[in-house]
Amino acid sequence: MREEEIEKLRGVVRDCVSKHLYSSAIFFADKVAAFTEDPADIYMQAQALFLGRHFRRAFHLLNASKIVLRDPRFRYLAAKCLEELKEWDQCLAMLGDAKVNEHGYVLDNKDHSGMYLDKDCENREINIAAATCFLRGKAYEALENRTQARLWYKAAIKADPLCYEALECLIESHMLTCDEESSLLSSLQFGPEDGWLSSFYACLIKKYDKENIIEARFKELERESCNSKSSDPSFIRTLETNTDLLACKAEYYHQCGEYQKCFELTSVLLEKDPFHLKSTLVHLAAAMELGHSNELYLMACNLVKDYPQKALSWFAVGCYYYCIKKYDQSRRFFSKATTLDGTFAPAWIGYGNAYAAQEEGDQAMSAYRTGARLFPGCHLPTLYIGMEYMRTHSFKLAEQFFVQAKTICPSDPLVYNELGVVAYDMKEYNKAAWWFEKTLACVPSPLSEMWEPTVVNLAHSYRKLKVYREAIAYYEKALALSTRSLSTYAGLAYTYHLQDHFTAAITYYHKALWLKPDDQFCTEMLSIALMDECQNGMDPKADLRRSEVFV
Repeated sequence: MREEEIEKLRGVVRDCVSKHLYSSAIFFADKVAAFTEDPADIYMQAQALFLGRHFRRAFHLLNASKIVLRDPRFRYLAAKCLEELKEWDQCLAMLGDAKVNEHGYVLDNKDHSGMYLDKDCENREINIAAATCFLRGKAYEALENRTQARLWYKAAIKADPLCYEALECLIESHMLTCDEESSLLSSLQFGPEDGWLSSFYACLIKKYDKENIIEARFKELERESCNSKSSDPSFIRTLETNTDLLACKAEYYHQCGEYQKCFELTSVLLEKDPFHLKSTLVHLAAAMELGHSNELYLMACNLVKDYPQKALSWFAVGCYYYCIKKYDQSRRFFSKATTLDGTFAPAWIGYGNAYAAQEEGDQAMSAYRTGARLFPGCHLPTLYIGMEYMRTHSFKLAEQFFVQAKTICPSDPLVYNELGVVAYDMKEYNKAAWWFEKTLACVPSPLSEMWEPTVVNLAHSYRKLKVYREAIAYYEKALALSTRSLSTYAGLAYTYHLQDHFTAAITYYHKALWLKPDDQFCTEMLSIALMDECQNGMDPKADLRRSEVFV
């Protein structure tokens, strides 16, 4: 057969692959390889077998070739076959004995030189070294060696910043702390044309930087444009409506506590792309915070129907039951989600929260500890462990875990808030006020209702320090965020009472009792305030000292 006829057959194979006619591709690739015995054609045949899910046969064909251990592409495809067969130890053996250091740099790179076999490539491709490192990481993660998996994923993204899957695994499995993620991104060597990619990656990592920094990243990406017809400005396209970018923005809104804004954005995204799973997860989280049980029910039904084998689907069912306070059922479905995918962090946290909601501390702590062990880059399990210790009044232990959470994520205002709460409970009011002020300094302006308890706590701290003017200012700021807080009205009333402003105190005691008519503290203090106002000529603080109670 002449060379031009062979080349036509190669074209047929490529066309069959592009049309997903894999049996046809296998048939013609086998004939081309038989005619030529060219390594490139053997590789093409193996590719066709792999795509047709004939993994054993593809591996046998590659392993029987004389260059499988000399050419990185043969070796990589053979390892991919073993990956699909779940033979992880053999997969690692096929990839070779290269080592990686703690910074993600490969110490032995000799396997990655070899002949170039892909005759149908584009001008730009993912470095084979990066793909090999990524596959090593997947194998180690499947073998539950997450330390090695993390190092190889870092090696993959460092070998080629275009290897997005490696970064995705590091982020979604919470393998890196906030500082480690930022350090990794700053170490990547992007090409001169990849400025947009560097900005996009910066939006994917944890979003606890200052508000103006995060917003600047989003705006920079939204301005990134492409003009398909340089003479016509109407053909300019930007990333402003890109689903992945908007999903990142929704995540940021969720982290800021702007749940309604997050929910509205994810609702629009899911209308545009109903099967965008990253948006789906953020949408579920926002719906949970807002108490939208009907939305959770509909989402859960659709996910279970479309993706019965995905952890996200059963996590959604657990979220629905958690939202309607059926915690036993929610635990069952969170547990099912962790069984389907042990690396799905939200399910472990939901599982612990469902136990904590019923004050089953030991089981909650067990779930949180598992989460902390599996996801060293996620500070939330450690934070929740501290909260459980707070619930049992083990304040010193709680503080230790809050400090540990702060080490993992130094810029999350929620961690600062909990450090302030534990300091307040230990009667360290100066320290508590400092932490609460630090919390509010890290929160984007204007404050959302989510941070109203922090403002109230800061007001309580100032009241304890007898800085009444500041206390009253923060109580009033809290009332601007929420007018349904008993603690705010009671605290404001008590502060006025301590200053002998009896009329204002009585007014706010009445407002507090309107919210909760049987509140013992407000009832007793209202009586005392009325007596004090009647006896204004006497020592107004005498009775108050006898009956002072901590709010």
